[in-house]
Amino acid sequence: MANESFPAVDYPADVHTLTYDKRTILLIGTAHISQESVDLVNEVISHEKPDCVCIELDEKRYKALTQKKKWQSLDLKQIIKNKQLSTLMVNLLMASYQKKLGEQLGVKPGAELLSATRAAEAHNIPIALCDRDVRITLRRAWKSTSFFKKGYLLATLFASLFDSTEISEEKLAEMKQKDVLSDLMDEMGNALPDVKRVLIDERDIYLSEKIKAARGERLVAVVGAGHVAGIMKFFQEDRSAELDEISTIPPISKMWKCIGWGIPTLIIGSLVTIGFQKGIADAGANLLYWILANGIPSAIGGILAYANPLTVIGAFAAAPITSLTPVIGAGYVAAFIQVMRTPPVVKEFETVGDDMSSLTGWWKNKLLRVFLVFLFTGLGSAIGTYVGGYEIIKNLIN
Repeated sequence: MANESFPAVDYPADVHTLTYDKRTILLIGTAHISQESVDLVNEVISHEKPDCVCIELDEKRYKALTQKKKWQSLDLKQIIKNKQLSTLMVNLLMASYQKKLGEQLGVKPGAELLSATRAAEAHNIPIALCDRDVRITLRRAWKSTSFFKKGYLLATLFASLFDSTEISEEKLAEMKQKDVLSDLMDEMGNALPDVKRVLIDERDIYLSEKIKAARGERLVAVVGAGHVAGIMKFFQEDRSAELDEISTIPPISKMWKCIGWGIPTLIIGSLVTIGFQKGIADAGANLLYWILANGIPSAIGGILAYANPLTVIGAFAAAPITSLTPVIGAGYVAAFIQVMRTPPVVKEFETVGDDMSSLTGWWKNKLLRVFLVFLFTGLGSAIGTYVGGYEIIKNLIN
């Protein structure tokens, strides 16, 4: 456990003094939507003028906070090509929820982290971005979660958008207390242990190692209060050997690869077998059924998402083909066509956080409509794969 002593200045209990290899680190635990945290960060950095300020940000989140027009660097077509649309959607969902809470208190989400960077710049103090790439964190969390718990996680995120519960500074102060946070972490660990391990435990290790790697004899580290206990736990331990493993996205398991290729192999093999056993006409009829069973639900999904007509046609055409390969899904094909035919405008990038909080906003905002196209056409294709596959296998056996 890290050694802790009282700092020279009588700072609040949210500031912890750690020592490591004759170096001193002032660890500040903050709430990401608290004006009190903003003031505390400014006070500590201005008074201490440390050799370096370590911040719970990665390069992507840092740019998102500091660049006023971050939408300019958002290439939707490239995101879809890299199959990162679901990661972007989850990121926006979490940012929207934090933004809504922050508006109740008059503070932007991450204001204390942004304030830390500005205070450091004002005093010509180097900044160290110590958090893991948010895309790796989200994708590791997603891959570590079972199918049913994925649904629970998404439902919880969507429900949070329409939560009208108000939160006060007093409630935030209570949440920042160590015992309350320990209860919250324990509760999350019981409900979603794999998600808690990725979102909290792994990042505690990553943050502690990156803070220790920062240059300087006296440092200030600004992190969310939920990470303080973990960082203090790991600080005197050497966990550097684990960084490579927790900084990569785990590959798809061999079992899922077998399932991914096994289904299309089974369908194609069944069609070929039907052709040999019952004739080309029967094989053609089953192939037509496969096309319609996949194409129609996927197209209906596009219509429900209020997609461009060419997107609906593209979903119908793509679903029967993409269902026979695990490389890409119909949702990604439809989303790409939607972006090409009905691209979001600047205003919709800027208002996406507010539009997420209303059901109608998802259909009015063209960026959110891309997500709806992705989800609905993909779901339609999944339904079609089950229905079409069941019919083909039934006809093969009978």
